[in-house]
Amino acid sequence: MRVLLSTYGSRGDVEPLVALAVQLQRRGAEVRMCAPPDAEFADLLSREGVPHVPFLKPWRSWERPPTPEERHQRVTDFITAQYDTVAEAAEGCDVVVATAMSQFVAPSVAEKLGIPYHYVLFCPDVVDGLGGRSFTELFKEPLDAHRTSIGLSPVTDVAEFMFTTHPLLAADPTLGPWNGTPGLDVVQTGAWVLDDDRPLPADLLGFLDAGEEPVYVGFGSMRTVGEESVRVAVEAIRAQGRRVVIGRGWAGLDVVDGRDDCFVVGEVNHRRLFGRVAAVVHHGGAGTMTTAYRAGAPQVVVPQAGDQVYWAGRVADVGVGVAHDGAAPTVESLTAALRAALAPEVRARATAMAAEARVDGAAVAANLLLGGEA
Repeated sequence: MRVLLSTYGSRGDVEPLVALAVQLQRRGAEVRMCAPPDAEFADLLSREGVPHVPFLKPWRSWERPPTPEERHQRVTDFITAQYDTVAEAAEGCDVVVATAMSQFVAPSVAEKLGIPYHYVLFCPDVVDGLGGRSFTELFKEPLDAHRTSIGLSPVTDVAEFMFTTHPLLAADPTLGPWNGTPGLDVVQTGAWVLDDDRPLPADLLGFLDAGEEPVYVGFGSMRTVGEESVRVAVEAIRAQGRRVVIGRGWAGLDVVDGRDDCFVVGEVNHRRLFGRVAAVVHHGGAGTMTTAYRAGAPQVVVPQAGDQVYWAGRVADVGVGVAHDGAAPTVESLTAALRAALAPEVRARATAMAAEARVDGAAVAANLLLGGEA
């Protein structure tokens, strides 16, 4: 079976699809994956042995989210950046599986070729529109313009076009349960987590071994955070008597003073790292949140945008951490959140729930896809 996977987004949109690709390959499928050409994605696919069909425009080149007035043009730009690449890569494939911004092109490619199409959700809270407006109202005009240009009919229901009525939900059923939306027959597989056995760098291990468990702070692909966010976080963490590991992320975060209680990391094995920290302070991306959850690390989620508000609430609801109110914490607000997250009962809850979070969602999804049950 020949499978095309397609995603256009940040690390949290790419890595789970790589996990699926690995599971499909283990079962004998021929897989290729359309993904942004950013160096970290190219390195990830190469490391896992997944054939990479790169888009021309890096994901990091999209400097900021669109304003409401810019949404139609942004959809048109996303289509332009992807369609030809996906259409060419899909030739000869038996099925297309897509997520993230590939939702605007992959369904049309599959329709043109007459092959099955599956969409992957990473969060159950993204199917009801944006800002009180339906997806049809938001995206129909640019989608119809493109489909007309390639000889396809206009879209009636944009949500159904993008997500289908039978999407896969790649989220932990405890953290992100599917509560049902009329018209959607969702198959929840569990989170798609890529195995990672890479050792931590020697200098990081030396830092971890030199004292009590530090607190990790990082904001992944969020580029709106900066030096002030680091300063606030470091001060709040120090107020708990803890050392600090700073994830550089796409914002290029760094230490704010010369003290030796801070250590900056780039691309490392977060699964191993989060197993060595007292807590994880982060933005609430599904990938970071799931990794911390499976590592048994208490979390403080400072949501910046999108589905991060949902994940912050779920972390608090299940008792494995704290949801910070707002995207820009003060020293006082983050200190209070950290104090709560570092309570022994939160650690005990996080440890207990991590022991139960062992379903390999990518393996489940691979079996469903290859068995024709998805």
